[in-house]
Amino acid sequence: MRPPRLVVAALVVLLAGGVAACTGSGHADDRGIPTTSTAPTGVPPQTRALPVYYAADTSAGTRLYREFHAVPVDDPGTTALREMLGAPAIDPDYRTLWPTGVTPRGPVTRDGGEIVVDLTGIGRAPASKAVAALALQQLVYTVQGALQSTDPVRVLVDGQRADQLWGLADISAPVARAEQTSVRSLVQIDAPADGATVGREVIVTGEAAVFEATLPWQVRQGDNVVREGFATTAEGQKFSPYRFTVTLEPGDYVLVVTEDDPSGGAGRAPLTDTKQISVR
Repeated sequence: MRPPRLVVAALVVLLAGGVAACTGSGHADDRGIPTTSTAPTGVPPQTRALPVYYAADTSAGTRLYREFHAVPVDDPGTTALREMLGAPAIDPDYRTLWPTGVTPRGPVTRDGGEIVVDLTGIGRAPASKAVAALALQQLVYTVQGALQSTDPVRVLVDGQRADQLWGLADISAPVARAEQTSVRSLVQIDAPADGATVGREVIVTGEAAVFEATLPWQVRQGDNVVREGFATTAEGQKFSPYRFTVTLEPGDYVLVVTEDDPSGGAGRAPLTDTKQISVR
């Protein structure tokens, strides 16, 4: 876990007050947070919180989750891609689907309505076509979010076009963003970040696509539920932002946000997201 990045990402997302709005096109709004103030000479460059997508296992199979990383603003597409490929997620529940050693061969560029990503060190193939396809979507969502674009992504391998990646995923044409509800977790906590230290009044923000816009939440200490309630999203059954506040005594907690279960347990288990936090 990298505390400086965690703290910066958590603070800027909190200040945004719900960065996860939906655009008019129905795609998630992955706009980064405004840059930090100009740094003096000799100080690292300005940073901005950008969405980086990872994967986690859920009751609906492996799904994408995002977290915001503070990265330099000079080349957000390439930097976010490097984070996705090589930097471990802040949340230990998340992981990348890409093999170790895959790196950008050059900067992420834009050309004629396409985003161009050139990869090298492709490495060992994922376990299945489904995992390979989701890995591609992890890449697509990350670079599109960094560039604030929904242009399709042309994937090159060592500077060349290819028909397939790992012999499992079609990259003969630019890869479009898949429908969010088919690849993303339906419940996402954006802030606070996992491992964050926060004040007693905890502001929780995120995004969800849930039944009747209803989002149950709990705060737990061990097996004990110390607070619980419901939040509402802006719209039901569509990725929409939510926000709620809970006041806690100092201590360590697990924050849990989950789908409601209108089936009463007859269907799959609800999708959830969790964050460990410390209140001081």
